[in-house]
Formats: sequence, structure tokens, C-alpha cells
Amino acid sequence: MTDDAASDAAATPTDSPTPQDAIDAASADRRTGRDPRVYDHTAGDVQDGVPFIGAGPGDPGLLTVTGKELVEDADLVVHAGSLVNSELLEAYCADAETVSSVGKDLEALIPLMRDAHEAGRTVVRLHSGDPAIYGAALEQMDALEQAGVPAYVVPGVTSAFAASATLRTQLTLNGTANHVAFTRPQGRTLDPEDDHISEFVEMGDVTTCIYLGTHAIPDVMDRLLEDGHDPDTPVTVVYHASWPDEDVIDGTVETIGDLVEDAGYRASALVVIGEAGAGAGYERSYLYGDWANRNGSEGEADD
Repeated sequence: MTDDAASDAAATPTDSPTPQDAIDAASADRRTGRDPRVYDHTAGDVQDGVPFIGAGPGDPGLLTVTGKELVEDADLVVHAGSLVNSELLEAYCADAETVSSVGKDLEALIPLMRDAHEAGRTVVRLHSGDPAIYGAALEQMDALEQAGVPAYVVPGVTSAFAASATLRTQLTLNGTANHVAFTRPQGRTLDPEDDHISEFVEMGDVTTCIYLGTHAIPDVMDRLLEDGHDPDTPVTVVYHASWPDEDVIDGTVETIGDLVEDAGYRASALVVIGEAGAGAGYERSYLYGDWANRNGSEGEADD
């Protein structure tokens, strides 16, 4: 056994719970009740332990104030590799050790963060976008908690919201789209029967936002055409939303596949299907119409 291997063995006793054990245990616990911290803290609170921070879609300015402050104070920042803009790391992590999580499994990541935390270092886990959307954050948090390290989430701006801002529209528009679906296409990690993109599009008043599917755009559109959807349905692809090299490609279910292939994009784009992505065909909302003049009443109104 090498010195490094002996050190690793000493640091991780054979009877320690594995990350999978931690995930299973935490999932079972949640079936019987909520963690009491749910009732003690809001999403904006800075708490004990390792924060899982949403870095936002790319532009460093779209990192939240709380996220920026926590990152600037960190000794160790474990980040999502090229999914986090290097400009953000340079701007806010100059005094921290930065480690990419790319290529590291839970068995490597958890000891890395645990050991740093136990050594008294301030640790931050930096995810792209918002950890709640395809972030795989909870399994890391559960494994850390099982190892005695508390963890919590600091929300971020997800790419669908950055894309909507770039397109100068809304994902919901009165008379056009009453619902939004965040989804992903079938592939290595999603079975065909769990791909509901066609169902969302069929509903008509849904803005369908496809994550993790840039490489699959031609196949997705072919399936929509096979399912009988209108080939003229608007589709917009926003590559690297909010990054300096952001690109917007407008098309339809029939044309967008070829357009994206011609552009050469295979990753890091957000796909928006529906009229709302174009900001077209909507109606004036009630909020600033008749409802606003209704006896001077106050409160919420539907858009």
C-alpha cells in the first residue's frame, strides 16, 4: 500500500457510511417528516455549514448578493468546472483555493469538502444556474450531513430566466402561456417513457424549456413532427445565456434542428418552445386593466 493509499484508508474507515448509504437514509427520514431547520430558516439566511450556491447562468453580475458575499469569504470553492464562468471565479475567488468538481464522484467530493470543513476552512459549493434545477445538489448535501457537516442552499438564477430576459419576454403571458415546463429530453439518463416534451407542447398554453438537450435538438424536433405537432410552432435556442458569447437562434419545430447543427452547438443552450418565447399573441393582463380600478382594492391578481 502506498503512503497516499494508507492515508486515504486512515481518513475513511471501512465502517463509515458510503454516500449511497447517506442518500438512502436521508430519503427514508424525509418520508416521516421534515427537517426542523425548514421551519427555522428562510432561503436568504446564512447558516452553519457548507452553502450550495447557485452561480447563476453565467454573467457574474447575476450571482446573488448573498452568494457573492459567501464566495468572497471562502477558503475553498468547489465549482462546476466550465459551467461556471471563469470571470466569476476570477472576480470573487481570488483568495480561495478553487477545485473543479468535473470528473469527481461523490466518493471524492464528500471527503474533500468534509476534511476542509473539519480543518476549519470555509467551504463553498458552487453550482451553475440554480441548484434546484438539474443540480444533483441534494445527494451531496445528504452525504455531507451524514458525515457531520451541515449544508444548505443559496438560490441562483436559472438559465431559463436569463434566456427570457435576453429575449425581452416572459415565460408566462396572458392568453398565450399559462404554464411553464422545465424538462429534459430522453437519452442516457432519461428513458423514452419519461420524456414528456411532446405532451407539454400538445397542451398549447405551456412554454416548454428544455435543459441538457442541446445535442438532442434535431431528434427532439423530429419526434414532435412524428407526433403531429405544428411544424411552424416557434422555437428559440439561447446558447450561453448571459455569457459574452451568447447567441440567439430563432426557428420553428421544423427548422431549428438544422439551424442549431449549422451553428455547431452541442451543449450549454436553453431551448424555448412556444409563442411566449417570441412574445407574440398575448393579451393585456387584468392586473393593469379593469382589476386595477376595482374599488381601489389591494392584493394579488392573476396576470
